[in-house]
Amino acid sequence: MRKIIVLEHLSLDGVIQAPGGKEEDMSGDFMHGGWTESFSSQELGIWIRTQMHSEFDLLLGRKTYDQWASYWPKHDEIWPEANRAVKYVVSRHSHDSQWKSTTFLSEPVEALKRLKQEEGPDLHVWGSSELVHTLLANDLIDEYRLIMYPIIIGSGKRLFPDGNILPLQLDVVEQQLMPNGVSIVRYERIQTDGEAL
Repeated sequence: MRKIIVLEHLSLDGVIQAPGGKEEDMSGDFMHGGWTESFSSQELGIWIRTQMHSEFDLLLGRKTYDQWASYWPKHDEIWPEANRAVKYVVSRHSHDSQWKSTTFLSEPVEALKRLKQEEGPDLHVWGSSELVHTLLANDLIDEYRLIMYPIIIGSGKRLFPDGNILPLQLDVVEQQLMPNGVSIVRYERIQTDGEAL
């Protein structure tokens, strides 16, 4: 069985929008892109690279896919695993693939339920806020790996939206405190008796 693992950069007020660059995602007039830059450290870089260089397939929303497909194929020396991975992209419409090994999912909930039952690497979700909200609403996320920064943004796309989310209890399976107050917490979904994730 495969897990769906959500990896996110997260502000204290739950914002996940455009952590890496000013023009990464300016939708909704978001003007705070690149808010993680002042918190970089060698230790945090090692942790992120460890995630990047593990075995995985990618599960991405359409907007994240479009950004990544225009960048990562040209930077194989930095992240070859992303180019080798199968990319599952949630999109209302199928398009010509810009990136090899891409599969478009127009009916993602049922497709992902089937994928989770198959053998293969876990599915990593980076960014992709709308997709994460769909996964949350359908209780499809098995694990969260959250990089939490001591900053309050005040606006922007959030990891956990209001409404349509049932109470969800999680187990803390790993915690690390990085320099500059950044903390990494790994949560796993608590499986209830008789429940198959």
